This record gives sequence, C-alpha cells and structure tokens, in this order.
Amino acid sequence: MQGRMRGLAGLVALLTLALVAAVLPGAGTATTTLSKAAAPPSTQPNIVLVLLDDFSMDLVQTLHSAETMRARGASYPRSFVVDSLCCVSRTSTFTGQYPHQTGVRTNVADLRHPQDPQGGWTAFAANGNRDRTVAVRLQRAGYTTGYVGKYLNEYEYRPGGPIPPVIPGWSDLRVVFGSAYDGWEFWSTRLEDGAYQLVNHPAPPPEASGLAKDTAYAGTVIDVEALDFITEHEDDPTPYFLQVAPYAPHSRVNPRPHYEGDPFFPPAFSDRPGPGQPTGNCGRVPCASLTLRDLPGYADPQGDNGPRTYDGAPAPAWNQNPSGLPPGTALTMLRNRARMAQSADRMVTRILDAVSPDTYVILTSDNGFHLGQHGLSLGKGTAYTTDTRVPLLVVGPGVKPGRRREIVTNLDLAPTLERLAGLRPAGYRSGHSLLPSLADPRARDRDYVFFEHTWSGYRAGDPDRVDSGLDVVPSYVAVRSRTRLLIRLDLDRSAGTRYVWEFYDLTRDRFEKTNLYGRAEYADDVRLLRGELRGLDACTVDVRNDPVRGDCRRLADAPPA
Repeated sequence: MQGRMRGLAGLVALLTLALVAAVLPGAGTATTTLSKAAAPPSTQPNIVLVLLDDFSMDLVQTLHSAETMRARGASYPRSFVVDSLCCVSRTSTFTGQYPHQTGVRTNVADLRHPQDPQGGWTAFAANGNRDRTVAVRLQRAGYTTGYVGKYLNEYEYRPGGPIPPVIPGWSDLRVVFGSAYDGWEFWSTRLEDGAYQLVNHPAPPPEASGLAKDTAYAGTVIDVEALDFITEHEDDPTPYFLQVAPYAPHSRVNPRPHYEGDPFFPPAFSDRPGPGQPTGNCGRVPCASLTLRDLPGYADPQGDNGPRTYDGAPAPAWNQNPSGLPPGTALTMLRNRARMAQSADRMVTRILDAVSPDTYVILTSDNGFHLGQHGLSLGKGTAYTTDTRVPLLVVGPGVKPGRRREIVTNLDLAPTLERLAGLRPAGYRSGHSLLPSLADPRARDRDYVFFEHTWSGYRAGDPDRVDSGLDVVPSYVAVRSRTRLLIRLDLDRSAGTRYVWEFYDLTRDRFEKTNLYGRAEYADDVRLLRGELRGLDACTVDVRNDPVRGDCRRLADAPPA
C-alpha cells in the first residue's frame, strides 16, 4: 500500500536482512537503533499485537478469531511466558528480557526497599525499561506507534491524584487504567501535543439496558479505540505498530461487583445467560459443553507432586494448606471466563477484517490461569503448563499456515517485531526472532525455554491478591524442553536458599501429574536440565542494557541438524 512491499516478497526481504545481520560482526550485540535509511519504509509492514489478560489455553477453543488465525497463519503449540504473572510477563514482552534483566519481578513495588522496588511501574521505571521497549525502537525507525488498553500495575490515575508520566515510544497512547478491571467506571488517556488528556468513562445507572451498559464496558471501549487507530492510519504511507491490551478475561478486583449480580469474571451483558441464550454465549463452544474435562489436572491429588531435595528425599510441600476449588465453582468460573473472552474475540475479528493483507496480526496472552488444577485454588504464578503456556497465533504476508515445531516464549516477540521492521534486534534482548519459523513450519532454533518467578506474598495494590493461591507459590527457576520440565524451587523467603526440586515427564501426562525427581530412570534427564539451569544462573549477572553474551544467547539452542 502506497509504496510498501507486499506479500511474500516483503517477508523474503526481511528474512534476507535477518540472514545478513546474523553473519555481520557483532550481530546480536548492537544496542543502538538502526537509522531509517538502514530500514527503509518499503520493507516495513504494519503490525498489530493483541495481548490478552489471564487468557488460558482452555479458552482458545471458544474464539472464532483464534480459529481463523490458526487456519490462515502460524500457530505455536509450544508457546510459553517466562513468568506467569501479569506485570513481570508484560515487561518481558515489552523488552524481550528476563525478569533478572528488567528488575521487574513482582506485580507491585516493595516499598520497604526503595533501592530495589522489585515490581510494578516503580521497578519498571527505576530500571530504565522505558527506553528499552520495542516500541521505542520501532518509533525511531519510522513507525507510528499506538497503544490501547491495560498497561502495567501501578501505572495508574485516580481522580484527584497525579497524572502518570507519558511513556516514551508511543505516538498515540490510550492507556485504560486499572479501574477497568471491574468492567465499568474507569479513566483512560489521550496523547495530545505530547501531554496527557484524561477521559472519563462513566458507568450507566443500574436501571440502564444491557446494550447501554455494554457500550460503556471496558472491552467495548478498548475495541472501539483500537479500530479507531487502525482506521486512522491504515491508508498512511507511514507503517504503524499497534499494541492492544484488553482486560478480558481477568477477574474483577473489588469484592463488591459494579452491578448487582456481576460474577467474579464479569462478561458483557450480551454474553450472559438470557432470553434466546439460556446458558450465555461462549463463542464456538456451547457454554453447557464446557466441563471440568476442559481443565486437565482438575483436583489432581497433591500427594505425588511433593518436592524433593537434591538427593531425592521428600521435602516440605510448598502448598501445605491447599483450599482447592469446588467443582461447581470451577465450572462456573470456566464458563464465565469463556463468556468474558467473547468481547475480545469480537475485537480481534474486527481487527482482522479492518487491516490490509500486508499487516501482521499477533494474538497471545500475558499468562495462563489455573482453576482447581493440581489441587490448587485459582490463579497463576506456577511453572505448570496451566499457567505458563499461552496461545501464540500469527497471520500476515508470507506466513505459511500450520503448526510450528519451535518452542518459544514471550521474550521472542520484541526481536521478532524488530526483524519485521527491518531492524537488527537490540543486543540486550534475550529472545530470538521467530521470523524463520513464520516462513518455514519446520524451523527449529531451540530445545529449551526458561522460567523465573519471585515470591512476593500479597502486597497492597496487587490486583491479583483476589486470586487466593498466588501467595503460596515460592520463588523458582525452571527449564522446559519439548518433553521434560525441571523446577528448582526456593522455599526460603528470606535472603537464603533452600532448594527443592520437581521433575515431570511431559510425554506421560497431559499435565504435571507426578513428580518423578529422584527416579533412577530419569537421572540423565535431570542431570542435563540441571546443567541448563546452572547456565542460566551464570547469565543473571547481565542486567538492564548489558549485551547478552554469546554463551547466554546460545544457552537454549538446538544442536546443529
């Protein structure tokens, strides 16, 4: 469109740039932005990234848009997040860096230690992440950049309080603040002449119609704003990058619902049970067909998941007082989450219809979610598949349809966006570009991915404190291959270490059913994966703008074919 390269030819050009960059001296270690001349607009496609909130794999089957993207583009069945926690994961998506690099390890700041706030917007800003986001580099490379929806915990506005600082890297910034968790009555921003203008979105009165309430629903507002950005820029000669972050299907955060009868996961009124749809709207799947079978591992006994010491002896369970989740509660929550996800599904469908064929659209989530699996209650934060695995679907010019062999994490999104824009990924990014696998489903770059999680308990202002199980999840690091998962948990919540281990053979179970650490037949597998974790430990000295060293960049690589 208007001078920009189209279709497969554009992807071939980008792949050529990627291959050339790979053999240049210092490739992968540059920290400066390439000039616009080095990345001409003719090689820069439009890009839309949709980042759902707490969207777990059990809900993918309900989305019409996901099925459309699966048929038209690339699907990554082995896609994970480096930490199944909102603020930490989103920061890694913005930067392509591990939590140990970004300094954002929890949802909100630990104000007892201002020199190391650990979490939230406070830690994000204190560790210089604002200048390392992929949006900054794309904007400098000539992109019009737009953001719509949820940003980061603690990046908030409350009536009468201070307005948060403008975030660099965004040409058009429409942040919807955290009061939107409950669905209604929230504030958002508009960026005009480099300064914020606040927009109030009042909730209709209780007696208003469902249609009126849905018009003011956070999911609807974010949908409208995203489509407005696309409509405004679709015919521009300048390429655009848009990131859209709906709140669905995250729970509300206030104990009291906004409207009487709102469930813990509040869908739009048009998706709730009512005349003509007695069980509500769950998209591609009738709500009544969603059962506990859609939650593999639900109510699995925890006795055989107990951690082990280094030598294989039984160790104290990290979840010693599980409350579980009653079957009726789990099923109700599953169906309401599916209903809630339909507002995001409609938005993604409209985005797919609105963009031109030369646009890449990426759909993923900040983390998964468990509803009673593994004997837990509800929430996230564990290294288990329920929490770390997320959808990743990509459509666009030259993307060959089909499932990918590659094992990936959200660290890979930032370098992928840079490659699509014709840039060499910044040297401080730990992720790998997915560009080769977009054109070749057989591409295989890595054998392992890593997870990092830091225990924080429940701090004031944490929107996930309503999830009754997060505070029991200890700090851990973990490594996952296509068939194995090794978790090293640290049960010491102070400055010391008290390591215990869990190991799972993922070829035997659909979920992590039995801890096999200490079994003689898996000794070689455990030894290999422990070596990978030692490699990760050695790489944690590089933080912030430090270039990722070659041995750290190759840590998870697959052996040459």
